[in-house]
Amino acid sequence: QVQLVESGGGLVQAGGSLRLSCVASETAFSAFSMNWFRQAPGKQRDMVATVSSDGRTTYAESVKGRFTISGDNAKKMVYLQMDSLKPEDTAVYYCMMEIGASWYGYDEYWGQGTQVTVSW
Repeated sequence: QVQLVESGGGLVQAGGSLRLSCVASETAFSAFSMNWFRQAPGKQRDMVATVSSDGRTTYAESVKGRFTISGDNAKKMVYLQMDSLKPEDTAVYYCMMEIGASWYGYDEYWGQGTQVTVSW
């Protein structure tokens, strides 16, 4: 069973930066996609950023120009650089990877979440 572990969350003032990291436990399979989601209290979990195996990135409109996702498929690591943070970015951030193979199929694996709190 692949396990994902996130780190890097914390408390920061508005306008500040944080960098989240996520690493998957050892697996022989590749990551088809590496993703960050977030969930604020009382709200649904939303996609924040995605990087596919071919390097294409996708961002939620609310974070474009402020957040940058990067991934290392060989190391099964994904990062989220968050700049110009706003109080509305406060949420639990989750890492998700689709891991498998084209001939086998891909499974979703989720991390336990890391809290990001942005204060005025």
